[in-house]
Amino acid sequence: MLRKNDKRLINAWASFDWSNSVYNLIVTTAIFPIYYLSASREAFGGEIVQFLGLAIKNSVLYSYAIAFSFLVIVFLAPILSGIADYSGMKKRFMQFFTYLGSLSCIGLYFFTGENIEYGITCSVLASIGYAGSLVFYNGFLPEVASKDKMDRVSARGFAMGYIGSVILLIVNLALFLKFDSFGFENGGSATRFGFLLVGAWWIGFAQIAFYYLKDSSTGKKFTLAILSNGIKELKKVYRVVSHKKVMKRFLSSFFIFSMGVQTVMLLAPLFAEKEVNLSTDEIIFVVLILQIVAIAGAYFFAFLSKLKGNGFAISTTLIVWIFICISGYFLKEKVSFYGLAAMLGFVMGGIQSISRSTYSKLIPPETKDTASFFSFYDITEKLAIVIGTFSYGFIDQITGSMRNSMVFMAIFFIGGFIILQFAKLKKNLDYNE
Repeated sequence: MLRKNDKRLINAWASFDWSNSVYNLIVTTAIFPIYYLSASREAFGGEIVQFLGLAIKNSVLYSYAIAFSFLVIVFLAPILSGIADYSGMKKRFMQFFTYLGSLSCIGLYFFTGENIEYGITCSVLASIGYAGSLVFYNGFLPEVASKDKMDRVSARGFAMGYIGSVILLIVNLALFLKFDSFGFENGGSATRFGFLLVGAWWIGFAQIAFYYLKDSSTGKKFTLAILSNGIKELKKVYRVVSHKKVMKRFLSSFFIFSMGVQTVMLLAPLFAEKEVNLSTDEIIFVVLILQIVAIAGAYFFAFLSKLKGNGFAISTTLIVWIFICISGYFLKEKVSFYGLAAMLGFVMGGIQSISRSTYSKLIPPETKDTASFFSFYDITEKLAIVIGTFSYGFIDQITGSMRNSMVFMAIFFIGGFIILQFAKLKKNLDYNE
């Protein structure tokens, strides 16, 4: 069994980011939202679609569907993570959600627009699979790296994810632009084939992490009776968190600013298509640049954190996020959007990586139930996404403009920034505080 800080173990752990980030980029961010808008608009003759007998705007429906998928994880993950720690089966649950997500992603191949209930169901299940697997994946970080290496290892995971997703995005872009050369009837069929590639990539490369990451057996078998023990594990974690001032305030700040971070990342392509009038290939190119810049951002903020501390690094990203949201309300030209997207990519890589490693440092070093601890982290993030995406969609629905939704997101970043200052994260974090 490989020991903590072993290079092979770190690379294997980071390879899971390589495997699943293609879903987050291609299906969630770059291609599926645009394909969904185009296919549903064509099938229903406009932006208003019929979903389960209800007439609703297609972009609003997508926002609500994403919110619902993360709401499911909010209720499900705490129980599962507690059970995983109690029974020592983090990897088993990680595998289950990976297979659920990747197979649902493959299922999107059969979504053609008119079967919108099917398409939304597959996208929701894929989102649940992705989010659910991350609960247990993040829980392995304290077992893979020591406290002094967590920023760098966390950044490495995100960087590998960005690199892997960029490679497959380029493949998907080539299929879309040169669909006739690859034997496809049109760009739509080439796009749908891309969803098959994402699912296969996700499930295939995940096997590397599954091979090297090992469950620590507790000797307790999985039975229905351990449901109550899973809840007990969570209560134990809650008691620890509630007595640690720095951890509690950091999680409060993380909850607030994640409403903005995740929502802007998830719905930026819809904004680009509807408000800036970017074509599908232009959006893909923008996302491609965004991902490449994010690699630099992840490593830059890891360096800044080492130099000035985690609190300073996160605060810096939040100031930039506030600027992005306010600027998004006013921008009209494509060139301005490209510059703003590059800026977004840079802080996207930084804030995700540093937030994860900051929380890892705040977990007591002797902790064995890391999945339960990270379920708190993931619950705050997923609940934030639910509120953020619902707010984005609701404001879009009542005002008729995503620009209003975008500028509203700045409130979340401002609130998160203020609360973070009260957390007073020192350069060398101490979980006892």
